[in-house]
Order: sequence, then structure tokens, then C-alpha cells
Amino acid sequence: MDVVLSGLALIVLSPLVALAGLGIWLSDRGPIFYRARLAGRDGRPFTMYKLRTMRVDHGTFRSVITAEGDPRVFRFGAWLRRAKVDELPQLFNILRGDMSIVGPRPEHPHIVDRYYGSEHRELLRVRPGLTSPGTLYDYAHGEAMVGRADPERAYVERLLPLRLALDLVYVRRASLGYDVALIARTAGLIVAVVCGRRRFAEPPEMAAARRLLGASVYPVSGRNTATA
Repeated sequence: MDVVLSGLALIVLSPLVALAGLGIWLSDRGPIFYRARLAGRDGRPFTMYKLRTMRVDHGTFRSVITAEGDPRVFRFGAWLRRAKVDELPQLFNILRGDMSIVGPRPEHPHIVDRYYGSEHRELLRVRPGLTSPGTLYDYAHGEAMVGRADPERAYVERLLPLRLALDLVYVRRASLGYDVALIARTAGLIVAVVCGRRRFAEPPEMAAARRLLGASVYPVSGRNTATA
């Protein structure tokens, strides 16, 4: 299903990717694609492809987390991020077998190395995905939670524990029907965001995720709790 759907999507959406690439080149001359080295299945690193949304010259701001109103993001890039068009090249990663359409969000190795505990290895046993409950929560609520002052610290202390718990709920309940429902939820959320909606209810997995958090199994300190 991953191969068939991602292949069809690439064919159908290739004109949109081409137009987005032209817009990136006109907005900020430089590479069209951004390559991120992330932790994949079993913690093995892979190169994830996205459309570039940040300026080539980052200045002195080097955080791996995008802050609210991040000055590195150019105007057209901000629209691409809001509409999730910048994620479309990940369909190529799905074709290659690096990712699935639905699965836990892939994370930067630095974050995995420092903040994942032993219980998070369950997330690394499956392919990372283009969408998941944690990804949707990040999309709807992430920027407001991270803020601007210290985005990486806010991410690992406030957003990351919730995102990991939500994705763990998905991994433990995964099924074809659940995947289809998440794809539909993703499409609906993107349409709502593009149309200007800014407030969203908590996802249906939140109660189960909070129970996991209440069990105190999600360390958020800076110490190295596990490696992957």
C-alpha cells in the first residue's frame, strides 16, 4: 500500500512540487531540496527529503528545532510549511522503503540520543511515517508550545514527551483501518490550517497518551537516557 499510494501521489502531485520548487528558487536563490539526516527504523540513520523553506544563510541561529516565527524561514517557505507542501518529497522516501505513509515521526539523532529512553525503542522498531498522531499534534499545536525564546529546550520539555506518547499509542494500536483514519485526519487538518483555523481540539489519543505520561516513563531531562 505504501509503494502504490506514494507512487500515485508522486505522479499526481509532481506539478505542484515543480511549482513549489520554482517559488523557492525565486524567493531565495539556492537549493530546492533540503536533506535531513534522521533516525529511522532500528535507529539507523537515513536521509529525509523536503522542499527547502529556510534561507541558505542561517546567520548564527543553529537550532535543530524551528521556533515560532523562525527568522530563518522565508515568506513563501512559511506557506509551504503551513500547507505541508514541503513534506511531499518524503513520498520518495516511502518509495525507497525509508518511511511509511503512517508511522512515528522521524527524529533528529541528537534528540534520539539525548532524550529517548528505553521505552521509546518501541517507536524505532517500525518505519517512521509521513503522518501520525504525534505529527498531527505537532502540526496543530507545536509552534505555540515551542515559542521563540529557547525552542529546543521548550521542545524537549513540553512537546516531545506528548508527541512520543501519542506515537506510542499509535504503534500499539496500529491497523489498516487506523492508518486510513489517520490519513483522512491529516487531509482534514491541512485543509483547516490552510483555510485559517488556528485552534484545534486535543486528538482522540490524548487520554491514553496522558496515562503513559502519568506513569512517569518519559524522561525529559538533558541526561543521556538511552542511545539508538
